[in-house]
Amino acid sequence: MPKVIHVTGDDVSTDAIYPGRYMATVLPTETPQYAFANDADFNARLKAKEFPAGSVLVGGNNFGCGSSREQAASCLKGYDLTIVAKGIARIFLQNAINLGLKVVTVPDVEASVGDELELEGDRLVNRTTGKSFAVVPLPKARQAIIDAGGLIAYTRKRMVEAPAR
Repeated sequence: MPKVIHVTGDDVSTDAIYPGRYMATVLPTETPQYAFANDADFNARLKAKEFPAGSVLVGGNNFGCGSSREQAASCLKGYDLTIVAKGIARIFLQNAINLGLKVVTVPDVEASVGDELELEGDRLVNRTTGKSFAVVPLPKARQAIIDAGGLIAYTRKRMVEAPAR
C-alpha cells in the first residue's frame, strides 16, 4: 500500500520543486536528480531511491504554483510518485497530465509521513488514521492521458486503435 513520504504546505512553487538554477537540464532522464534540491535531506533520500514507486507526496493548496516549467512535473514523474494535494495549480496540473504524473486533488486531505493511503473510487482512505476524504475527479479524457502514461503514449495508443482510412 502506498505510503506518504513527504508533506508540504500551501503554495509550493515550481521553483521549490525544480529550482531554476537547473533549467539547463531539461531531459526527463536527468531532471529527477534535482527534485526538491533545496531540501537537501528529501532530495538525498529521493536520489538514494529510498522510496518505492507509487509513494505519495502530499501537498497543500496551490501545489505547483509559479512558473510553467515542465521540469517540475518531470522530475517527480522520474521517481514515479503520486501527488495528492488539496489543490493543484492549473499549469502544473496540465504538465503533470501531459507527462503521465499521477495527481489526485483531495481538498480535505489529512496525512502525515508514513501514513498509508488508498484510493477507493471517489474517496481517498488514510488506512493509518481511518479517515476518508472526497476526491475531485479529473475529467475522463484527462484521466485517460495519465492512465496511458502521458500525452505521447496516449496519442500513440489512439493512433494504433484508430480504424484504417
